[in-house]
Amino acid sequence: MSTGTYERLQTAARLVARRVNFKYGLLLALPIPFFLFGLAAGRYPIPLDEVIRTLLSPLAPGIAADVPEVAQTLVLRLRLPRALAGLFIGASLASTGAAFQGLFKNPLVDSNILGVTSGAGFGAALMLLLTGQLWHAQIAAFGFGLLAVTLAFWGSRIYKTSPMIVLTLMGILIGSFFASLTSLLKYIADPLDALPAITFWLLGGLTAVTWVDIPPLAVITLAGAAFLYLIRWQINILSLGDAEAQALGVSTDRLKLGIIVCCTLMTAIAVSVGGVIGWVGLVIPHAGRIVVGPDHKRLIPISLSFGAAFMLAIDNISRTLLPSEVPLGVITGLVGVPLLVALLRRSRVGW
Repeated sequence: MSTGTYERLQTAARLVARRVNFKYGLLLALPIPFFLFGLAAGRYPIPLDEVIRTLLSPLAPGIAADVPEVAQTLVLRLRLPRALAGLFIGASLASTGAAFQGLFKNPLVDSNILGVTSGAGFGAALMLLLTGQLWHAQIAAFGFGLLAVTLAFWGSRIYKTSPMIVLTLMGILIGSFFASLTSLLKYIADPLDALPAITFWLLGGLTAVTWVDIPPLAVITLAGAAFLYLIRWQINILSLGDAEAQALGVSTDRLKLGIIVCCTLMTAIAVSVGGVIGWVGLVIPHAGRIVVGPDHKRLIPISLSFGAAFMLAIDNISRTLLPSEVPLGVITGLVGVPLLVALLRRSRVGW
């Protein structure tokens, strides 16, 4: 091969790489338009320029001087924390779904495989029945979500063979147990007082989100996402099987425990703030694999981006499509089922 031909091939390869990286960057920025639309749309629509100036007003005083006070209040106090919560919750559920699918080597796994969502739902329902206070429900949801996964993990230690299969089975059993307890609480709850609150919370929604909910949600989500990204290549190795991973020098037991703890914390905090929202952790990783392939080096960031964009889009639909707000869990189910069928039909990439 001549020097000129080699240089032309190198130039063509660099151009292709630049195009791929440019498209990848655009996909990572996908949540931005949905985020801005969520701040502008609603019962009281606000022009986009006023939204942007309101967001910049803490950094540049006076820039939003001509923006109506009601618009500034809506953006900064109501819509901004809600949009941030949707962004972090979607990113958490999608990235943990991708990590769990790689860990368990199963494309049908999602964030609730170890029962964290069912445990969190029971904790929230219990506090809504006993105290009726939302912040009590959020704390209990986080605690019982962690408890459910702890019970599943220690229950799987009883058996020494096929630990991941037993862990999956224990997660399903613990999740079913807490789901039954939640049904019992709904049965004995006051149908005019506690039952509507429990039912609405279990359907998922961001209506009650305030600025108080954002710091813990942001810290756990960002820290968990950073951890998953740092071990992205190790998740790839785990997907090959334990024998191959150990042969390559990976401490599989410690790594699996770290992934489980990280994903449990991310899922528990997401459920404690937004309620039970299904399908995100199952559908979004499949969409990411179609776009960037099964390599977790790109799949984890794309799952974060797609999950955030998907949740923001669903929340925008729930607020604007009908006169009354529709719970997020209802819309994710209605959208997630046909979307997953379409993705599986189009998928040409191994999970």
